[in-house]
Amino acid sequence: MGAVRPKKGLGQHFLKDLQVAERIAKTLSDYKEYPVLEIGPGMGVLTRFLLDEGQNLSVVELDMESVQYLEQHFPELEEKIFAADFLKLDLNKLFPGPFCIIGNYPYNISSQIFFKVLDYKNQIPCCSGMLQKEVAERLAAGPGSKTYGILSVLLQAWYDVEYLFTVSEKVFEPPPKVKSGVIRAVRNGRTNLGCDEKLFKTVVKTSFNRRRKTLRNSMKPLLGKDCPDYSLPIFDKRPEQLSVEQFIELTLITDRNLKMQAEKEI
Repeated sequence: MGAVRPKKGLGQHFLKDLQVAERIAKTLSDYKEYPVLEIGPGMGVLTRFLLDEGQNLSVVELDMESVQYLEQHFPELEEKIFAADFLKLDLNKLFPGPFCIIGNYPYNISSQIFFKVLDYKNQIPCCSGMLQKEVAERLAAGPGSKTYGILSVLLQAWYDVEYLFTVSEKVFEPPPKVKSGVIRAVRNGRTNLGCDEKLFKTVVKTSFNRRRKTLRNSMKPLLGKDCPDYSLPIFDKRPEQLSVEQFIELTLITDRNLKMQAEKEI
């Protein structure tokens, strides 16, 4: 079987540079005790280096043409090639214990991939790979950065995120219109946020919905216009100024006020 034709609808841009592929594969060198799932292997340029690294590798690929190519060229992956949509996979059925994730992620679903990683955060000690540079920078951005946003906070609550290196658009077929960035997210030591996790997500999303406003304004959909705690200094800040710990503090304040409001309505 010859080369696979990249499909625009699947966001496919096949990496051609073997040195870049090898560098990405080595981002998991310290995690060889865990099985690895590669997302969107395409024609296996990264797959080959992961196998050479000795990783216990499985791959998930939505494109059936790529699946057939992988079956033919990577017989060592027999029964470890999953023809499926990663976003719809029940990962507990594939991996009963811890596992790592890597990939040259399709640009059109890269954020959704990391939201799914968060769903399995207690099983995924490390997640690395390449995605659109702007998205990679956003995941690794700290408070005060213009790119710091919802996914930055939610991911960094549970992972230490490092931006590793930038990849030129010229090393892909077809070349994308943007540069790419490689990141690595390593599970931090946090086992509990110390607040309601569902409310934490709601608070982060609500505050960034009006990111240019102070929290006194952006939190009104949750807390109403007359919240007594609006006098606290934290509400003078804008969402991109808050660290993960400050968002936890904001969640506790929100929780307390929502409970007080509920008691008044009884």
